[in-house]
Amino acid sequence: MTVSTHQPRKRFGQNFLHDQAVLARMVQSINPQPGERLVEIGPGQGALTCPILDLHGHLTAIELDRDLIPLLSEKCAPIGELTLIEADAMKYDFSALASVTGKIRLFGNLPYNISTPILFHLSEYAGVITDLHVLLQKEVAERIAATPGNKNYGRLSVMMQTRFDTTLLFDVGPGAFRPPPKVTSTFLRLKPHAKPVVHISDPDQFAALVTSAFSQRRKTLRNSIRHLLSIEQISAGGIDPSRRAETLTLEEFAILGNMLESSNTRKTPPEK
Repeated sequence: MTVSTHQPRKRFGQNFLHDQAVLARMVQSINPQPGERLVEIGPGQGALTCPILDLHGHLTAIELDRDLIPLLSEKCAPIGELTLIEADAMKYDFSALASVTGKIRLFGNLPYNISTPILFHLSEYAGVITDLHVLLQKEVAERIAATPGNKNYGRLSVMMQTRFDTTLLFDVGPGAFRPPPKVTSTFLRLKPHAKPVVHISDPDQFAALVTSAFSQRRKTLRNSIRHLLSIEQISAGGIDPSRRAETLTLEEFAILGNMLESSNTRKTPPEK
C-alpha cells in the first residue's frame, strides 16, 4: 500500500500504531454508533481510521502532515467517506465541526511532545464534545487522573478534572508502535461533566491561581499565591495557608479562584 512508504517524522512526534489487537481494543472502547459525528486527531497512516471508518461509514480527520493527506485519501476511499482537514489541532476551532443537532466525538493517538497543549486546547471545547478517547504517554494520563495527595496530582489534574470525568482504560507497550517510543502509553477516556462539578466565576483567574499554586510544588500556599491572595483571604476561605497545592481538592481551588474574582486587593507579583 502506498501509505507504507511514508516515514514517521520526528518533528511531528509521529509514532504509528500497528498492533492489531491494540487497535481492536481501541475501536471497541470508542464504540462508534450510527448518527454520531466522529473526529480523529492525527490519523497518521490510518491504522485506527480504517477500522472506525469501516464500522461507521464516514469520519472527519485533522492531519498536520500534508504528505499524508493524499495517501490517506487513497487508502480510505474504498472503505467509506473520509473528510480530511489539513490543520494544526492545537489551533483548530473544533466548534466548527459540531452540528446544530449534535456534538462531536473526538479520538486520536496524540503526539507525546505536544499532548498537554492539545488537551488544554480541546478542553476549551468541552461544551461541544460528547467524549474524547486519546492515547497518551502513561505518565501524562496518570497526571490527568490523579487525586489530591497523589504525587502525580498537579495543574493538569485540576484543569482537566474541572471539565471532564477521566477513565484510564488500558496500557499500550512500546512494541505496538513504529518506531517504538521509549515509554508506555495509556488509552484514556475523557467525558465532559453533565453539570459543573465546581462553580468557577472567572475561568482565566482560576487558571492563573492553579498555575501559581503549582509553580513551585514544595512551597506552601502562603508563598506560592501570595501575589494573588493574602494569608487572611486564604484563611477566610477555610483553607490553611500552610498547606501545599497538591493537597487541595477541586472545591478548595474553586473557593480560592472565586476569591480573586471579587477581590480588589490583588497584589503585584513579586520580583524574581
